[in-house]
Amino acid sequence: MGKVVMYSSVSVDGFVADEHDQPGPLFDWLVGGDVPLDESGEVKVSQSSYDYTRAYWDQIGVTVAGRHVFDMTDGWDGKPPGGIDHVVVVTHRPAPEGWDPEAPFHFVDGVEAAVAKAQELAGDRLVEIAAGDVGGQALAAGLVDEVRMDVVPVVFGSGKRYFGSVDAQHLLENPDLVVQGDRVLHLRYRVRR
Repeated sequence: MGKVVMYSSVSVDGFVADEHDQPGPLFDWLVGGDVPLDESGEVKVSQSSYDYTRAYWDQIGVTVAGRHVFDMTDGWDGKPPGGIDHVVVVTHRPAPEGWDPEAPFHFVDGVEAAVAKAQELAGDRLVEIAAGDVGGQALAAGLVDEVRMDVVPVVFGSGKRYFGSVDAQHLLENPDLVVQGDRVLHLRYRVRR
């Protein structure tokens, strides 16, 4: 089975969105460079961010996200983002009315069941869990192997926390990868067991 990785871009003070649920400049590093990150040509990053991010993205088999993110993105129009094979949506509600049942999205009740489904679908590839409430729940349940964050030089002061509502201490190992990009610092930590 592949590793389970909690991931997102994050402000220096630990938020994945501001108090109005907006990412503000958190994704500016994805359009501020010269190197195309995907075939669209819209996402351009620095060479160091490309080397780090492209290698990571190529390992992801399944993304786990909450229903809130799914609704905010309109379900990515039924196409998983970034060339990912499947999306597992943690929700207590069924798929939206009129949702294409052939779309590679799976609606699962509870974070443990969502991670199990994602691991089944991903095989040896990575399972990526969106940071925030769902990621925090997975970390608290001991389901996360690695934490990756793209730290952007902005302070929000308040908003949606990277680790959601986690209220207990969780130790991470020293960062085993630190990559300086343009307007972003890529970090990778293994979760201490």
